[in-house]
Amino acid sequence: MVVKAATLLSTVLGFSFMGALVSVLPSLAAADLQTIQQRGRLIVAVKNDVRPLGFRGADGQLQGLEIEIAQRLAQELLGRKDAVEWQSVVNQDRLTAVIDGKADIAIAHVTGTPLRARLVSLSVPYYLDGTALITRDTSVQRLADIGKGSIAVLDGSSAIATLRYRLPDANLISVASYEAAHALLEKGDAIAFAGDATVLAGWVHEFPSYRLLTPTLSAEPLCIVMPKGLQYTDLHTRINQIIARWIAEGWLQERATYWGLP
Repeated sequence: MVVKAATLLSTVLGFSFMGALVSVLPSLAAADLQTIQQRGRLIVAVKNDVRPLGFRGADGQLQGLEIEIAQRLAQELLGRKDAVEWQSVVNQDRLTAVIDGKADIAIAHVTGTPLRARLVSLSVPYYLDGTALITRDTSVQRLADIGKGSIAVLDGSSAIATLRYRLPDANLISVASYEAAHALLEKGDAIAFAGDATVLAGWVHEFPSYRLLTPTLSAEPLCIVMPKGLQYTDLHTRINQIIARWIAEGWLQERATYWGLP
C-alpha cells in the first residue's frame, strides 16, 4: 500500500516519538550523529533475504527499497551514497544490533509497535505494510470474491486475527512455510495466501502468474530503528526530517512503486 504524503504524515508523525516518553537505559555504545559524520560512514543493519525490501540480486549485491533508503540517507548525512557499511541481520537481531551499538540504525522490515518503542527510537514510517492476499485464481478479483474460500496462512501468524475479523466466512488453512502455501495454491486446495504485503510483493516477482489483491487488510508502519537517548536527538531529528521530505517530494512512493509494492 503506497501511502499518500498527507495521510502518512498526519497519522504517524507523533507515533515515531512515542518511545521518547518511556525511560530506559541508553545504549552507550551507539554512535551519535556527530560521531557518524566524523567516521565518514553509516553502519546500517538490513535484511538480505526479504525481496523487494532488502535482498541479494543475481550479482550478489544488496538491492531493494530499504537498501535504496540506506544509500540515500548516507548521501544526505555524509555526502556519498556509497558511505554505507552493511550489517546483514536475522529478525531477532534487528533491534539488538542498534541497542548493542553494532549498527547505527536498522532498516530491516521493522514494524513500529509501542513495545519496540520502549527499547529503541522509531522514525517516521517510510512505508505502510500490512496483511495482504495473493492469488492466481482468475475468479478472485477483489476481497469480497473470497467468500467461504480457503486461505493459506502461516502457523501463528498475526494475520490470522486480521483474517478472522475482516473475512469471517473464509476457511483458514494453517501451513508451516511459504513452500507449503505455494503447494496448496498450485494444487487448488487454497485460493489465496495471506501474509505481509511486502513479502508477497516479492512472491509476485518470483511467480508472475500470481497477483496481490488490494486493498490490504491492515496497515502496519515500517520504521527505521535508531538508538534511544537524548544524545541521539540530532540523529532522530535529522532522519525524521529527511523521511518527511522524501514523502512530500514523492520519492518514497515512486521507489515503492518501482519495487512492485502495493
